[in-house]
This record gives sequence, C-alpha cells and structure tokens, in this order.
Amino acid sequence: MKIKIINKSSHHLPHYETIASAGMDLRANTTETIILKPLERAIVGTGLFIELPIGYEAQVRPRSGLAAKKGITVLNAPGTVDADYRGEIGVILVNLSNKDFTINNGERIAQLVIAKHERADWDEVEALTSTERGEGGFGSTGTS
Repeated sequence: MKIKIINKSSHHLPHYETIASAGMDLRANTTETIILKPLERAIVGTGLFIELPIGYEAQVRPRSGLAAKKGITVLNAPGTVDADYRGEIGVILVNLSNKDFTINNGERIAQLVIAKHERADWDEVEALTSTERGEGGFGSTGTS
C-alpha cells in the first residue's frame, strides 16, 4: 500500500527496521532541545503529514525501549491519526520517571503502526444475548 506523505523534517522517512516489524519509528522534529520533567507532558512534532486511505488509521504508540529504560510513554496510547486529518503528526509524550528526560532533534520518540479498521452501525435492542460471563467486569474471569 502506498501512503502519501509530506516530510518537513530534516530526517529520513519512517521505515520498517525488519521484515516483521509492525511499526516505524517517529523522530522528534524540533529546533530546540525539550526537557521533559517528571510527570510533565508535551506534544512533540514530527514534521510529517500523511494522507491515509479511508478505512485506515495510523496508531501512534510508545517505543518499548523508552518506556522500559526511561519511563517515557505516549500519554494517549495508542493515539489515532484519522484518514481525514491533514495536520502534522504530533506525539503526546509523558515522563513517568523521577528524572528529567531530554528530547533532541531526531530522537526516536514513538512508533507508527498503519492499521485497517471497521466502521459499525448500531442495532438498538432491549436486551443482549446472555453469556456465561454475563456482566462480570474487571478481573471477573480469573485471579491472575
């Protein structure tokens, strides 16, 4: 599938690192260093603008290495870029660690996954089909 992209950053286009990769790294596009203090959040631009086909979304997800090693994650994970959005892809980063985190231009800050999605129509009814689980909510299917 081909997706139209405008790259206003000085970085190469996002790409898959391996044949089995689901996501492509997104890089910070900033003219100044950003210091993200503990529990602080910021929207970090990427300089990328895309045109997705209808029926697809781009999911902005955390990078596991940043999350595990530095406590940096995407606040609204996964963030959704809709097919009709034409603005710059921004990443809402949050620092969940107890140390400042420095974001430099070109830093790999998130990953982008292109995914197909369905649209649903509601069928309003008076009752739902019963199941063994029923109305059991959080933690109701087991103890571990």
